[in-house]
Amino acid sequence: MAVQNNAAAPPGLNELGLSASPVTEVSLRDAEISIGPVAPSDLGSLFVWLNDAESAKLDLAFRPLDCIAFKGMIEQIAKDATQVLFAIRKVREPQIIGFTVLRNLQLVHRSAELGIRIGAEAERGKGYGGRAVALALGYARNSLNLHRVSLTVLAHNERAIASYKNAGFVTEGILRQAAFIDGKWADVAIMAALRPDERKLH
Repeated sequence: MAVQNNAAAPPGLNELGLSASPVTEVSLRDAEISIGPVAPSDLGSLFVWLNDAESAKLDLAFRPLDCIAFKGMIEQIAKDATQVLFAIRKVREPQIIGFTVLRNLQLVHRSAELGIRIGAEAERGKGYGGRAVALALGYARNSLNLHRVSLTVLAHNERAIASYKNAGFVTEGILRQAAFIDGKWADVAIMAALRPDERKLH
């Protein structure tokens, strides 16, 4: 059954005079980026980003992931109906620049948790993460019919928190000294976005 979406559809890449891979053309997208399936050519970048010790300081404790564990993780995601993994790409270029994931899908409660990383350092700070979050949130609501999408973020990561707020997330609380990152305890913020048309009904 087709999902109704009253928002104006983004212009086709051909209309914009752009070229992109077939995957980007059929992916969820806005004027700048797309989120879509992970391709075999993306796996090398994903492996490097998941082993990026510096980037890990922004969201989790660093633990190296060897190639065997990485292969098992990718295979598990493919089999796990409670997770949806998207590759993030710029519409003008076919290579992956990051990833976002909806995990712990709870169909009874109509909820999920969101995770995201812009892995390519040169692409950070350009608003691509916020755009990807908005697309993932739209997918969660319009395709999965979710009511609540939540996430956790280090409380001192002000840039990420501002981006999430811009996408409609609200801070619900702070877990004090809940993460041990780079030799220090850090507070963790819990944020969530509720489906706007249902928020006032309860």
